[in-house]
Amino acid sequence: MSTETLTPIAIFAKVPRPGTVKTRLIPELGSEKATRLYERCTVHTVKTAMEANVGPVELWCTPTILHPFFDGIGRSLHPVLRTQGNGNLGVRMWRTLEALLIGHRQALLIGSDCPSLTAEDIRSAALALSAGNDAVFVPTEDGGYALIGIRAVEPTLFEDIPWTTDRVMETTRERMRDLDWTWKELPVRWDVDRPEDFRRLEADPILSHLCDRISRRTSGPRLRAVS
Repeated sequence: MSTETLTPIAIFAKVPRPGTVKTRLIPELGSEKATRLYERCTVHTVKTAMEANVGPVELWCTPTILHPFFDGIGRSLHPVLRTQGNGNLGVRMWRTLEALLIGHRQALLIGSDCPSLTAEDIRSAALALSAGNDAVFVPTEDGGYALIGIRAVEPTLFEDIPWTTDRVMETTRERMRDLDWTWKELPVRWDVDRPEDFRRLEADPILSHLCDRISRRTSGPRLRAVS
């Protein structure tokens, strides 16, 4: 099979250092458990991408691939490990997709904190690009997106986007209109950033295993001093 018929997938992930990942969950879980959850979501995302079976899966890490967590994923699941490099999120996304499109007609980029993204979503995204759309997205409930797929690199698509706000998807739509691109939006999914997202994950019959042995913090009863 020609490599041009495949759809490579890049997954963005950060070194899982306590206090630097899933920071909005730290008041609910504590830094160690929030980090453990991030690691599980990352592994889940790699497995989901591989299950989709649309093309090679690469884990793009920041700030480095030199960490035992990434080494373990590389040995057990065998994605290609790459470094995102310097620059803001938009620059790193553009550079990653540019690299994936070398020798391929289309490419996908997904985050590592949206466990509700399914293998079927990824297959549908690849098909949407094959059908001729310039881009495809899986929007998220918080106004961003969990997946982007494109057939050509256009740096302006990622410039001056208000990342981490509820304006990401809408601003991106405006950019695509300016570019006169056609795009498809797949069903909206939800990611895990806030305490209410964690509670939703706990209650999900398919995804709740990601929360095993990661309980919420409780203050517990106060002990009275005995004289």
